[in-house]
Amino acid sequence: MTPWLTVVGIGEDGFKGLGKNARHALLRASRIFGGQRHLDLLPPCIRGERHGWPSPFSVEPVLARRGEPVCVLASGDPMFFGVGASLARQLSSDEMLTLPASSSCSLAAARMGWPLQEVVTLSVVARPISALNAQMFSGVRLLVLSNDRHSPAAIAALLRERGFGPSRFTVLEHLGGLAERRIDGIASDWTDPEVADLNLIAIDCIAEPNTPRLSRLAGLPDSAFRHDGQLTKRDVRAITLARLAPVPGELLWDVGAGSGSIGIEWMRAHPSCRALAIEADEGRQQMIEYNRDALGVPGLQLIRGSAPQALLGLERPDAIFIGGGVTREGVLDTCWAALKPGGRLVANAVTLQSEMTLMSWREQHGGELTRIHIAQAQPLGDFDTWRQALPITLLEVTKPYDA
Repeated sequence: MTPWLTVVGIGEDGFKGLGKNARHALLRASRIFGGQRHLDLLPPCIRGERHGWPSPFSVEPVLARRGEPVCVLASGDPMFFGVGASLARQLSSDEMLTLPASSSCSLAAARMGWPLQEVVTLSVVARPISALNAQMFSGVRLLVLSNDRHSPAAIAALLRERGFGPSRFTVLEHLGGLAERRIDGIASDWTDPEVADLNLIAIDCIAEPNTPRLSRLAGLPDSAFRHDGQLTKRDVRAITLARLAPVPGELLWDVGAGSGSIGIEWMRAHPSCRALAIEADEGRQQMIEYNRDALGVPGLQLIRGSAPQALLGLERPDAIFIGGGVTREGVLDTCWAALKPGGRLVANAVTLQSEMTLMSWREQHGGELTRIHIAQAQPLGDFDTWRQALPITLLEVTKPYDA
Protein backbone atom coordinates (compact mmCIF):
# COMPACT_ATOMS: atom_id res chain seq x y z
CA MET A 1 0.00 0.00 0.00
CA THR A 2 1.27 3.49 -0.86
CA PRO A 3 0.95 5.79 2.18
CA TRP A 4 -1.83 8.33 1.71
CA LEU A 5 -0.64 10.42 4.68
CA THR A 6 2.75 12.11 4.97
CA VAL A 7 3.71 13.70 8.28
CA VAL A 8 6.34 16.35 7.68
CA GLY A 9 8.56 17.64 10.43
CA ILE A 10 9.32 21.31 9.83
CA GLY A 11 11.81 23.45 11.70
CA GLU A 12 12.09 27.16 12.39
CA ASP A 13 13.91 27.52 9.05
CA GLY A 14 10.64 26.69 7.30
CA PHE A 15 10.10 25.30 3.81
CA LYS A 16 13.67 25.99 2.67
CA GLY A 17 15.00 23.68 5.36
CA LEU A 18 12.96 20.68 4.15
CA GLY A 19 14.40 17.82 2.15
CA LYS A 20 13.33 16.90 -1.36
CA ASN A 21 10.87 14.18 -0.28
CA ALA A 22 9.11 16.50 2.16
CA ARG A 23 8.81 19.27 -0.45
CA HIS A 24 7.41 16.88 -3.06
CA ALA A 25 4.85 15.51 -0.57
CA LEU A 26 3.62 19.03 0.20
CA LEU A 27 3.42 19.92 -3.50
CA ARG A 28 1.33 16.79 -4.19
CA ALA A 29 -0.99 17.09 -1.18
CA SER A 30 -4.63 17.98 -1.73
CA ARG A 31 -4.96 19.00 1.93
CA ILE A 32 -2.43 20.10 4.54
CA PHE A 33 -3.14 20.08 8.28
CA GLY A 34 -1.11 21.83 10.95
CA GLY A 35 -0.89 24.60 13.48
CA GLN A 36 -1.21 28.11 12.11
CA ARG A 37 2.46 28.83 12.81
CA HIS A 38 3.48 25.87 10.65
CA LEU A 39 1.01 26.66 7.86
CA ASP A 40 2.34 30.22 7.68
CA LEU A 41 5.81 28.83 6.88
CA LEU A 42 4.60 27.44 3.54
CA PRO A 43 5.20 29.41 0.33
CA PRO A 44 2.42 30.27 -2.18
CA CYS A 45 3.53 27.46 -4.52
CA ILE A 46 1.97 24.96 -2.11
CA ARG A 47 -1.57 24.72 -3.49
CA GLY A 48 -3.13 22.16 -1.14
CA GLU A 49 -6.09 23.32 0.94
CA ARG A 50 -4.81 24.37 4.38
CA HIS A 51 -6.56 23.35 7.60
CA GLY A 52 -5.69 24.44 11.13
CA TRP A 53 -6.17 22.03 14.02
CA PRO A 54 -9.56 22.12 15.71
CA SER A 55 -9.93 23.17 19.35
CA PRO A 56 -9.96 21.01 21.35
CA PHE A 57 -7.24 19.22 19.40
CA SER A 58 -8.28 16.14 17.41
CA VAL A 59 -6.80 14.14 14.54
CA GLU A 60 -10.27 13.10 13.35
CA PRO A 61 -10.30 15.66 10.46
CA VAL A 62 -7.18 13.95 9.10
CA LEU A 63 -8.57 10.43 9.51
CA ALA A 64 -11.76 11.53 7.72
CA ARG A 65 -9.63 12.11 4.59
CA ARG A 66 -8.24 8.57 4.51
CA GLY A 67 -7.22 7.70 0.95
CA GLU A 68 -6.55 11.27 -0.20
CA PRO A 69 -2.99 12.60 -0.57
CA VAL A 70 -2.78 14.44 2.75
CA CYS A 71 0.11 16.10 4.60
CA VAL A 72 0.39 16.99 8.28
CA LEU A 73 2.93 19.55 9.48
CA ALA A 74 4.55 19.14 12.88
CA SER A 75 7.45 20.67 14.78
CA GLY A 76 10.81 18.95 14.30
CA ASP A 77 10.45 15.21 14.84
CA PRO A 78 6.69 14.41 14.71
CA MET A 79 7.24 11.14 16.61
CA PHE A 80 8.79 12.92 19.60
CA PHE A 81 5.87 14.07 21.78
CA GLY A 82 4.23 15.12 18.51
CA VAL A 83 1.18 14.58 16.35
CA GLY A 84 2.94 11.76 14.52
CA ALA A 85 2.72 9.63 17.66
CA SER A 86 -1.02 10.37 17.96
CA LEU A 87 -1.64 9.37 14.35
CA ALA A 88 0.52 6.25 14.58
CA ARG A 89 -1.74 4.90 17.32
CA GLN A 90 -4.65 4.88 14.86
CA LEU A 91 -3.01 4.11 11.52
CA SER A 92 -0.95 1.20 10.26
CA SER A 93 2.66 1.89 9.32
CA ASP A 94 1.93 1.34 5.60
CA GLU A 95 -0.68 4.13 5.60
CA MET A 96 1.60 6.82 7.00
CA LEU A 97 5.04 8.10 6.01
CA THR A 98 6.90 10.28 8.52
CA LEU A 99 9.67 12.64 7.39
CA PRO A 100 11.26 14.09 10.52
CA ALA A 101 13.40 17.18 10.88
CA SER A 102 15.85 17.69 13.75
CA SER A 103 13.94 17.58 17.03
CA SER A 104 14.15 20.52 19.41
CA CYS A 105 15.87 18.24 21.93
CA SER A 106 18.56 17.30 19.39
CA LEU A 107 19.17 20.98 18.71
CA ALA A 108 19.14 21.82 22.42
CA ALA A 109 21.62 19.06 23.27
CA ALA A 110 23.90 20.37 20.54
CA ARG A 111 23.67 23.93 21.87
CA MET A 112 24.33 22.80 25.46
CA GLY A 113 27.08 20.34 24.55
CA TRP A 114 25.21 17.52 26.29
CA PRO A 115 25.31 13.94 24.91
CA LEU A 116 21.65 13.33 24.14
CA GLN A 117 21.73 9.72 25.34
CA GLU A 118 22.67 10.97 28.82
CA VAL A 119 19.77 13.43 29.06
CA VAL A 120 16.22 12.89 30.38
CA THR A 121 13.66 14.42 27.99
CA LEU A 122 10.19 15.45 29.09
CA SER A 123 7.26 17.49 27.84
CA VAL A 124 4.93 19.77 29.79
CA VAL A 125 2.93 20.63 26.68
CA ALA A 126 -0.65 20.28 27.97
CA ARG A 127 0.79 18.13 30.78
CA PRO A 128 1.24 18.86 34.51
CA ILE A 129 4.70 20.09 35.49
CA SER A 130 4.51 17.94 38.63
CA ALA A 131 5.80 15.06 36.46
CA LEU A 132 9.24 16.67 36.84
CA ASN A 133 9.24 15.73 40.53
CA ALA A 134 10.06 12.11 39.63
CA GLN A 135 13.13 13.20 37.63
CA MET A 136 14.89 15.57 40.04
CA PHE A 137 18.23 14.13 41.14
CA SER A 138 21.56 15.87 41.54
CA GLY A 139 23.67 15.41 38.43
CA VAL A 140 20.71 14.66 36.16
CA ARG A 141 20.25 16.83 33.09
CA LEU A 142 16.73 17.52 31.85
CA LEU A 143 15.45 18.87 28.54
CA VAL A 144 11.86 20.01 28.99
CA LEU A 145 9.53 21.00 26.14
CA SER A 146 7.62 24.05 27.39
CA ASN A 147 3.91 24.60 27.07
CA ASP A 148 4.29 28.36 26.61
CA ARG A 149 6.13 31.46 27.85
CA HIS A 150 4.92 30.86 31.40
CA SER A 151 6.52 27.41 31.73
CA PRO A 152 10.06 28.54 32.64
CA ALA A 153 8.92 30.58 35.65
CA ALA A 154 6.62 27.78 36.86
CA ILE A 155 9.37 25.16 36.53
CA ALA A 156 11.96 27.39 38.25
CA ALA A 157 9.51 27.82 41.15
CA LEU A 158 9.00 24.04 41.32
CA LEU A 159 12.77 23.48 41.46
CA ARG A 160 13.08 25.94 44.33
CA GLU A 161 10.17 24.33 46.18
CA ARG A 162 11.72 20.85 45.86
CA GLY A 163 15.16 21.90 47.06
CA PHE A 164 16.81 22.22 43.65
CA GLY A 165 17.24 25.99 43.61
CA PRO A 166 20.98 25.81 42.75
CA SER A 167 20.18 24.06 39.44
CA ARG A 168 21.57 25.69 36.30
CA PHE A 169 18.65 26.83 34.16
CA THR A 170 18.72 27.68 30.44
CA VAL A 171 15.83 28.74 28.22
CA LEU A 172 16.33 28.18 24.48
CA GLU A 173 13.92 29.99 22.14
CA HIS A 174 13.11 29.37 18.47
CA LEU A 175 15.79 26.71 18.06
CA GLY A 176 17.11 26.47 14.51
CA GLY A 177 15.60 29.75 13.34
CA LEU A 178 16.72 33.32 12.80
CA ALA A 179 15.12 34.36 16.12
CA GLU A 180 17.01 31.75 18.16
CA ARG A 181 17.97 33.06 21.62
CA ARG A 182 19.47 31.65 24.80
CA ILE A 183 18.86 32.85 28.38
CA ASP A 184 21.03 31.38 31.15
CA GLY A 185 20.43 31.56 34.88
CA ILE A 186 20.01 29.72 38.18
CA ALA A 187 16.60 28.43 39.30
CA SER A 188 16.85 30.13 42.71
CA ASP A 189 17.58 33.50 41.05
CA TRP A 190 15.26 33.21 38.06
CA THR A 191 13.65 36.62 37.59
CA ASP A 192 11.02 35.58 35.05
CA PRO A 193 12.33 37.48 32.01
CA GLU A 194 10.11 37.84 28.97
CA VAL A 195 10.45 34.70 26.83
CA ALA A 196 8.86 33.44 23.64
CA ASP A 197 6.01 30.92 23.69
CA LEU A 198 8.18 28.55 21.63
CA ASN A 199 10.91 27.57 24.06
CA LEU A 200 12.69 24.60 25.60
CA ILE A 201 14.28 24.48 29.05
CA ALA A 202 17.62 22.81 29.78
CA ILE A 203 18.14 22.02 33.49
CA ASP A 204 21.33 20.80 35.12
CA CYS A 205 19.90 19.55 38.41
CA ILE A 206 21.77 20.47 41.60
CA ALA A 207 20.19 19.80 45.00
CA GLU A 208 20.60 21.83 48.15
CA PRO A 209 22.57 19.98 50.88
CA ASN A 210 19.56 18.85 52.94
CA THR A 211 17.21 17.93 50.10
CA PRO A 212 15.67 14.46 50.72
CA ARG A 213 16.95 11.66 48.49
CA LEU A 214 13.90 10.11 46.83
CA SER A 215 15.20 7.10 44.93
CA ARG A 216 13.33 5.51 42.03
CA LEU A 217 13.75 2.15 43.77
CA ALA A 218 10.97 0.88 46.01
CA GLY A 219 10.97 1.90 49.65
CA LEU A 220 10.69 5.69 49.87
CA PRO A 221 10.84 7.09 53.41
CA ASP A 222 7.43 7.17 55.10
CA SER A 223 7.94 10.93 55.51
CA ALA A 224 7.78 11.32 51.72
CA PHE A 225 4.03 10.64 51.91
CA ARG A 226 1.19 12.60 53.45
CA HIS A 227 -0.85 10.03 55.40
CA ASP A 228 -3.14 9.47 58.38
CA GLY A 229 -1.37 6.35 59.62
CA GLN A 230 -2.89 4.03 57.01
CA LEU A 231 0.35 3.62 55.10
CA THR A 232 2.20 0.52 53.98
CA LYS A 233 5.42 1.17 55.86
CA ARG A 234 8.72 1.56 54.09
CA ASP A 235 10.25 -1.90 54.55
CA VAL A 236 6.97 -3.74 53.94
CA ARG A 237 6.37 -1.53 50.90
CA ALA A 238 9.73 -2.46 49.42
CA ILE A 239 9.05 -6.18 49.95
CA THR A 240 5.54 -5.84 48.51
CA LEU A 241 6.69 -4.03 45.37
CA ALA A 242 9.44 -6.59 44.83
CA ARG A 243 6.71 -9.26 44.73
CA LEU A 244 4.48 -7.14 42.45
CA ALA A 245 7.51 -6.79 40.10
CA PRO A 246 6.67 -3.67 38.04
CA VAL A 247 7.40 -4.04 34.31
CA PRO A 248 7.28 -1.16 31.79
CA GLY A 249 3.81 -0.59 30.36
CA GLU A 250 1.93 -2.64 32.94
CA LEU A 251 -1.16 -1.58 34.90
CA LEU A 252 -1.59 -1.99 38.67
CA TRP A 253 -4.75 -1.88 40.75
CA ASP A 254 -3.96 -0.50 44.22
CA VAL A 255 -7.09 -1.62 46.09
CA GLY A 256 -7.80 0.09 49.39
CA ALA A 257 -5.04 2.50 48.49
CA GLY A 258 -4.87 4.53 51.71
CA SER A 259 -2.19 7.12 50.92
CA GLY A 260 -1.56 5.61 47.48
CA SER A 261 2.02 4.66 48.30
CA ILE A 262 2.08 1.32 46.45
CA GLY A 263 0.55 2.72 43.25
CA ILE A 264 2.83 5.75 43.36
CA GLU A 265 6.01 3.71 43.78
CA TRP A 266 4.84 1.31 41.07
CA MET A 267 4.57 4.26 38.64
CA ARG A 268 7.93 5.70 39.70
CA ALA A 269 9.57 2.41 38.67
CA HIS A 270 9.20 3.34 34.98
CA PRO A 271 7.52 6.23 33.11
CA SER A 272 5.22 3.86 31.23
CA CYS A 273 3.91 2.04 34.32
CA ARG A 274 0.29 2.91 35.13
CA ALA A 275 -1.81 2.55 38.27
CA LEU A 276 -5.39 2.90 39.47
CA ALA A 277 -5.79 3.76 43.15
CA ILE A 278 -9.14 2.62 44.56
CA GLU A 279 -10.09 4.45 47.76
CA ALA A 280 -13.46 5.23 49.37
CA ASP A 281 -12.41 7.66 52.12
CA GLU A 282 -12.58 11.30 50.99
CA GLY A 283 -9.72 12.45 53.23
CA ARG A 284 -7.42 9.74 51.90
CA GLN A 285 -8.44 10.55 48.35
CA GLN A 286 -7.12 14.07 48.89
CA MET A 287 -3.86 12.67 50.29
CA ILE A 288 -3.47 10.41 47.24
CA GLU A 289 -3.89 13.41 44.94
CA TYR A 290 -1.29 15.38 46.89
CA ASN A 291 1.19 12.47 47.05
CA ARG A 292 0.95 11.58 43.37
CA ASP A 293 1.83 15.16 42.34
CA ALA A 294 4.52 15.67 44.98
CA LEU A 295 6.25 12.43 43.94
CA GLY A 296 6.01 13.03 40.22
CA VAL A 297 3.30 10.66 38.97
CA PRO A 298 0.31 12.92 38.19
CA GLY A 299 -0.99 10.24 35.81
CA LEU A 300 -2.04 7.96 38.68
CA GLN A 301 -5.81 7.60 38.32
CA LEU A 302 -7.93 7.84 41.44
CA ILE A 303 -11.07 5.66 41.54
CA ARG A 304 -13.42 6.96 44.22
CA GLY A 305 -15.31 4.09 45.80
CA SER A 306 -15.13 0.78 47.65
CA ALA A 307 -14.16 -2.60 46.31
CA PRO A 308 -15.60 -4.75 44.89
CA GLN A 309 -18.26 -2.40 43.45
CA ALA A 310 -15.73 0.24 42.36
CA LEU A 311 -13.74 -2.36 40.42
CA LEU A 312 -16.47 -3.19 37.94
CA GLY A 313 -15.75 -2.03 34.40
CA LEU A 314 -12.13 -1.01 35.05
CA GLU A 315 -9.36 -1.92 32.61
CA ARG A 316 -7.96 -5.37 33.38
CA PRO A 317 -4.73 -5.12 35.37
CA ASP A 318 -1.38 -6.88 35.07
CA ALA A 319 -0.94 -6.81 38.86
CA ILE A 320 -3.11 -6.14 41.90
CA PHE A 321 -2.23 -5.07 45.40
CA ILE A 322 -4.87 -5.35 48.12
CA GLY A 323 -3.86 -3.31 51.11
CA GLY A 324 -7.23 -3.13 52.82
CA GLY A 325 -10.61 -4.77 52.64
CA VAL A 326 -9.54 -8.39 52.03
CA THR A 327 -12.28 -9.58 54.41
CA ARG A 328 -14.97 -7.71 52.46
CA GLU A 329 -17.13 -10.18 50.57
CA GLY A 330 -16.20 -10.55 46.92
CA VAL A 331 -13.01 -8.44 46.93
CA LEU A 332 -10.51 -11.26 46.39
CA ASP A 333 -12.69 -13.11 43.91
CA THR A 334 -13.45 -9.98 41.87
CA CYS A 335 -9.77 -9.07 41.74
CA TRP A 336 -8.80 -12.59 40.72
CA ALA A 337 -11.40 -12.69 37.94
CA ALA A 338 -10.20 -9.35 36.54
CA LEU A 339 -6.48 -10.12 36.74
CA LYS A 340 -4.86 -10.96 33.41
CA PRO A 341 -3.39 -14.46 32.99
CA GLY A 342 0.21 -14.37 34.20
CA GLY A 343 -0.60 -11.42 36.45
CA ARG A 344 0.47 -11.10 40.08
CA LEU A 345 -1.82 -10.61 43.05
CA VAL A 346 -0.32 -9.53 46.36
CA ALA A 347 -2.40 -8.97 49.49
CA ASN A 348 -1.25 -7.88 52.93
CA ALA A 349 -3.02 -8.77 56.16
CA VAL A 350 -2.52 -7.44 59.70
CA THR A 351 -5.51 -8.76 61.64
CA LEU A 352 -6.25 -12.40 62.46
CA GLN A 353 -9.48 -12.20 60.48
CA SER A 354 -7.78 -10.92 57.31
CA GLU A 355 -5.00 -13.49 57.73
CA MET A 356 -7.54 -16.31 57.98
CA THR A 357 -9.24 -14.99 54.83
CA LEU A 358 -5.96 -15.14 52.92
CA MET A 359 -5.19 -18.63 54.19
CA SER A 360 -8.63 -19.90 53.20
CA TRP A 361 -8.45 -18.28 49.76
CA ARG A 362 -4.97 -19.73 49.21
CA GLU A 363 -6.34 -23.26 49.65
CA GLN A 364 -8.37 -22.73 46.46
CA HIS A 365 -5.98 -20.70 44.35
CA GLY A 366 -2.50 -21.49 45.61
CA GLY A 367 0.27 -18.98 46.11
CA GLU A 368 2.87 -18.31 48.80
CA LEU A 369 2.35 -16.93 52.28
CA THR A 370 5.13 -14.91 53.92
CA ARG A 371 5.19 -13.54 57.46
CA ILE A 372 7.08 -10.24 57.78
CA HIS A 373 8.48 -9.23 61.17
CA ILE A 374 10.21 -5.87 61.48
CA ALA A 375 11.69 -4.36 64.62
CA GLN A 376 13.37 -1.02 65.19
CA ALA A 377 15.81 -0.01 67.90
CA GLN A 378 14.23 2.52 70.26
CA PRO A 379 15.19 3.98 73.66
CA LEU A 380 14.29 2.15 76.87
CA GLY A 381 15.44 4.31 79.76
CA ASP A 382 19.20 4.68 79.47
CA PHE A 383 19.40 1.77 77.03
CA ASP A 384 17.93 0.70 73.70
CA THR A 385 15.68 -2.21 72.85
CA TRP A 386 13.87 -3.63 69.87
CA ARG A 387 10.29 -2.45 69.31
CA GLN A 388 8.40 -4.94 67.20
CA ALA A 389 5.97 -3.61 64.60
CA LEU A 390 2.77 -5.55 63.96
CA PRO A 391 3.61 -8.62 61.86
CA ILE A 392 2.35 -8.63 58.27
CA THR A 393 1.12 -11.71 56.43
CA LEU A 394 1.70 -11.40 52.69
CA LEU A 395 0.01 -13.54 50.07
CA GLU A 396 1.60 -13.69 46.62
CA VAL A 397 -0.01 -15.63 43.79
CA THR A 398 0.45 -15.64 40.01
CA LYS A 399 -2.59 -16.35 37.88
CA PRO A 400 -2.11 -19.34 35.57
CA TYR A 401 -2.41 -18.75 31.83
CA ASP A 402 -5.10 -21.39 31.57
CA ALA A 403 -7.21 -19.93 34.38
